[in-house]
Amino acid sequence: MIRKLLPEEKYNLNPQMKRAVVSITNNIAEGHGRYHYQENIQFCRQSRGSLEEIIDDLNVCLDEQYFPEDFIKGLKTNGYELLKAVNGYIEYLKKMKKESE
Repeated sequence: MIRKLLPEEKYNLNPQMKRAVVSITNNIAEGHGRYHYQENIQFCRQSRGSLEEIIDDLNVCLDEQYFPEDFIKGLKTNGYELLKAVNGYIEYLKKMKKESE
């Protein structure tokens, strides 16, 4: 989808969205590699922020009519489902942290 953005977005929205998308999984992976729950939680929060950024970028795509509305809405729905999963993982980590204290 990012590759199909208009050429004028080559240096604006395109690289911003690419960085945010990669940041989502990179932060989850880096947090998972940490030895402390609190560090893992913090990286998941950063991942959640990148996900929120992507959802906002999708709003820009919708406002600018870069893609059909139903396509963008489907992506946003997927984003909100992923947001629920990340929030659930954060809650799980909080629970595990509390149990280990």
